[in-house]
Amino acid sequence: MPVDKVLENIRNTILGNLPKGTSVTRIEFEGPKIVIYSENPLSLLVKNEGLIRSMVRSIKKRIVVRADPKVRLPTEAARKIIMDVIPPEAEVKNIYFNELTGEVEIEALRPGYAIGRNGSILHLILERTLWRPKVVRYPPQESKVIRQVRQIHRARCEERQKFLSELGQRIHRSLFFKDSRVRIVALGGFGEVGRSAILVQTQESNILLDAGIKPADSKEEYPYLELMGINPDELDAVIITHAHLDHCGLVPFLYKYGYRGPIYTTEPTIHLMKLLQEDYININLKEGRISIYNDKDIAEALVHAIPLKYGEVTDISPDIRLTLHEAGHILGSAMVHLHIGNGLCNIVYTGDFKFERTKLLEPANHRFPRLEVLIMESTYGGANDVMPSREETEKTLISIVKRTIERGGKVLIPVLAVGRAQEIMLVLADAFEQGLLPEVPVFLEGMLTEATAIHMAFPEYLSQYLRERAYRDELPLSKVFSNEVFQTVKDPSRRIEIAEGDPCIIMATSGMLNGGPVMDYLRLLAEDRRNSLIFVSYQIEGTLGRRILQGLREVQLTSRGGKVEVVKINMEVYNVEGFSGHSDRRQLIRFLQRVTPKPELVVLNHGERRKIKELASYIRSKLRLRVLEPSNTDAIRVK
Repeated sequence: MPVDKVLENIRNTILGNLPKGTSVTRIEFEGPKIVIYSENPLSLLVKNEGLIRSMVRSIKKRIVVRADPKVRLPTEAARKIIMDVIPPEAEVKNIYFNELTGEVEIEALRPGYAIGRNGSILHLILERTLWRPKVVRYPPQESKVIRQVRQIHRARCEERQKFLSELGQRIHRSLFFKDSRVRIVALGGFGEVGRSAILVQTQESNILLDAGIKPADSKEEYPYLELMGINPDELDAVIITHAHLDHCGLVPFLYKYGYRGPIYTTEPTIHLMKLLQEDYININLKEGRISIYNDKDIAEALVHAIPLKYGEVTDISPDIRLTLHEAGHILGSAMVHLHIGNGLCNIVYTGDFKFERTKLLEPANHRFPRLEVLIMESTYGGANDVMPSREETEKTLISIVKRTIERGGKVLIPVLAVGRAQEIMLVLADAFEQGLLPEVPVFLEGMLTEATAIHMAFPEYLSQYLRERAYRDELPLSKVFSNEVFQTVKDPSRRIEIAEGDPCIIMATSGMLNGGPVMDYLRLLAEDRRNSLIFVSYQIEGTLGRRILQGLREVQLTSRGGKVEVVKINMEVYNVEGFSGHSDRRQLIRFLQRVTPKPELVVLNHGERRKIKELASYIRSKLRLRVLEPSNTDAIRVK
């Protein structure tokens, strides 16, 4: 097989710039990274650190230096040094050595102590053992998902290393075509909310942005993948903006049907995807539906997942660089910036985003190095889609809860397990602490406890307010989220007891009343006028939640015994929209006014047709920007 010229040039450039005595044994292309193995790695990492940074700028590639296996300390000797060097305050739980890569993974309850000021302890471990240390947070609250994801990566490290090696050859190869064109194909989520999927094509690359489903709609549940014009195995990359099923629910299906390429997303999203995709399988089984994928397909996707941090520029194909930016929607949610060609075209895909600071998250990013095409969500783009302020929203929620409890009722809050649930928990915890609410139990059902544990494992992705508490105090997130008022319901048989008991708050999935434990509580609580049903997230058209908001007051629900009952909705129904993780109309417009640089073209998606039209009309007339409102199956030539 002939050697690719670009790969050979990269190797020669690196070797030609290294000082004598470096003792490089090999140079590997490991996914988007270039790895230099050396018998004297300290000469590069300590004495010539500036040279490595200079080479990174020169070749515009990510470079990692590792010790050759011959010079690394034996694992047991290295383990002893690591435990001697890291202070006890770090509370190291586990140490794992990867013989293939020369990395040592250190799980610590308090990672900061294991890292040291300016990475001093990491440098010390490297100097004394020649193993490259990687410190990860041991979840302060037990998380089955985090444990399983890490176990899969460790158990299948050889397979993952082979995949990364093959991927590196493809990413850094020579271009086949001199000229290039760019087109966007709308596969799902255009003129609707749900099943988000966008294909970005150049002559060199096929990139899929999101791969979602619409679980509330069996007729239009999946995106139009057949319109890609290619098989899944011809995709170069899949990029996932966040873990909600309408953006990630189809990912394992791609692996079931032959895709073996990378998934690029943030680290929290990898864990949350697994949680929600497994729940999707379980719901299908309970409803007697055949699932389109299984746990094996989810594991296959995890083996191919490549986590990226916000702001980290990464080559994902010969002509495309990817950068993820904060989106403010849920934990780990990201905006996608694609730099295509040598300045040919820059696309930003917002995914779902919140252009406002919340208790849980920082606001979405609005500054990009270059931008020609903006694909923007429009969930709340309608002329009347203006939400109250976050402060006013919190007061409204607390007021409804207080009135309900005082009249002897119970509050049922259907929640999305990821995002809204943790936001509401923070608001309730603060309200109890300040004496704004009488202290009553808050029962948590569904995936809330596991999702919250994942939030606690990644405080660096939370708001500055929470991060400061995380780094100032011991374990503040566990103190907040493990407040004794929050009680996890592990046994479904307790639901009747809770429904017939004293006043309380119940938070249960799903957030749109399209299945899950919330349906049992709705059946048990709906007919009592003292109770309240509070929606805190967007209700997609066609869902039971949406129909109840529109006035439906008699619903057919299935009892635990399988009997279908007609239940009257006598409980008070509220829609507290200000908690949404989406930007309202004012925030969407403010984002367009502030986004830098100004796009040449705005493409609206992820919104009902009427709302998109109303937003597009405003953008054209007031902001003087070119706007497109494509439908599913449309293709747009942007370059």
